[in-house]
Amino acid sequence: MQEEKKQLEILLMDYFRSCYPEFPTGSAVPSESPDFIVKMKNKHLLGIELTRLNPASATIPDEEQREEIGFRNGLILAAKELFEHHSKVKLFVKFMFSEHKKISPEREIAVIAQVSALMRNKLTGKKENSFYKIVIPKNELPDGLNGILMVHHPKLETAIWERANNLGISNDVVDDIRQSIYKKDEKLSLYQKQHLNYYWLLITTDRLRGVKRFNLSNKILHENFQSRFQHVFLLDLMKSKVLQLV
Repeated sequence: MQEEKKQLEILLMDYFRSCYPEFPTGSAVPSESPDFIVKMKNKHLLGIELTRLNPASATIPDEEQREEIGFRNGLILAAKELFEHHSKVKLFVKFMFSEHKKISPEREIAVIAQVSALMRNKLTGKKENSFYKIVIPKNELPDGLNGILMVHHPKLETAIWERANNLGISNDVVDDIRQSIYKKDEKLSLYQKQHLNYYWLLITTDRLRGVKRFNLSNKILHENFQSRFQHVFLLDLMKSKVLQLV
């Protein structure tokens, strides 16, 4: 059995492959430093390193916000327990909550029941040994939820259910991306000991969001990011969208 971290990395790698049509043909074999090695048709070897976008500049939540976070985490845990009472399927799940329409404690039980039933219904016809991703949009969910991401991978043996953007919302997404690239660039010489032909960096984020209000995707695409990796990608999990940064 792969450890939980590697199980999740395998799931995210196949998620990236499903979202990026130009992903090279070949199996992505789990490795260490970098996280995956792909043997391409031309016999060249591609190393792919994964990292999560860390909102280093995120504002520290106040007491009221911490209480809301605790409430939401409890709701997710209860929904997971109810779901798994009726289903053995192990999922990677992200809940994206609304900041405008919050779920009141009086509605909690009803929301948990609705969400659990809806998620089980979405799995109808899905094969146990296959990879798939499902995004339940806002219009299908109870008020207070803006989306739910469900990803299944046959290698995932431990269910992971979390709030989207549970590390916080960034005050400067562009700088956070630069820092993510810089930290991995510093380790590239370690990865190069594998003597591979190419090296890619994949940065994942639950939902590309920032404190400031503007078209964040457009801003990022117009930035000039630099890296020693041949390519750097940003994967928005909730939108199933890939941005090529380098």
